[in-house]
Amino acid sequence: MAPPAPFKIGLVQTRAGLEPAANIETVVRLIGEAKAAGAVYVQTPEMTNILALKREDLFARISGEADDPSLAALREQARRHAIHLHVGSLAIRLSDDKAANRSFVIDPAGEIVARYDKIHMFDVDLDNGESYRESKNYTPGDTAVVADLPWGRLGLSICYDLRFPSLYRALADAGATLLAVPSAFTKPTGEAHWHVLMRARAIENGCFVLAAAQGGKHENGRETYGHSLVVDPWGRVLAEGGIEPGVIVAEIDPASVTAARSRIPSLQHGRRFEIEAPRAEPTYLHAVKRPA
Repeated sequence: MAPPAPFKIGLVQTRAGLEPAANIETVVRLIGEAKAAGAVYVQTPEMTNILALKREDLFARISGEADDPSLAALREQARRHAIHLHVGSLAIRLSDDKAANRSFVIDPAGEIVARYDKIHMFDVDLDNGESYRESKNYTPGDTAVVADLPWGRLGLSICYDLRFPSLYRALADAGATLLAVPSAFTKPTGEAHWHVLMRARAIENGCFVLAAAQGGKHENGRETYGHSLVVDPWGRVLAEGGIEPGVIVAEIDPASVTAARSRIPSLQHGRRFEIEAPRAEPTYLHAVKRPA
């Protein structure tokens, strides 16, 4: 069977503040720009509706999925523009004290065809004094998700997931040819690791990587890296944003996946193995074999 024809994708880069309505107004305008440039798949960043560090700021402004005005507005945009709209993530209230960091894939009829809750929580202390405890406010997901699009199978992830390559291999093994990494990377970690990790995930799995990002100095004082990226299956950067809000558009040729995987067929060569280590406890995703 011949691969699907090339198509255009748009990545929306934003700088979300504390007011969801204002954030969505900006996103709606940029979705329109992406559509005008020919995009039929549009992705927004992590935390499209709000970027809040303080717990009280977050929970005073978010809603449950059924009542969330941001989600309703974005579903309408998918219908209006007849596009597949991938909402990188919204903060969705689960209870009085917990939220989900949740992605939505919306079809051209405005129907939600996939949801993904971020699995890996960003709980870190950076050298510059910044400290994040995502697990205080968010409940992690426990299920990897793929969604079928007209041009291939999309593997879903969010931001910090990028540092866990086993997730992306599992998505590729499940048939993903496109990997989505909507993000709000911090500036220090972005400067150090953003490009190399995105290119690595593309090369390892023979997939396109599509990463819409937050960028710049936010209302809450946080600074994100920006540089929304489109990377092809050979690791080449096809399009890149800067720091300012805007849209980048790139043409995706699904045949490139087959070509890259034919040249380096590593997906076919993976083998299960054990780790032999004295006095070791079982390690993440691998069994440990102790010497007799």
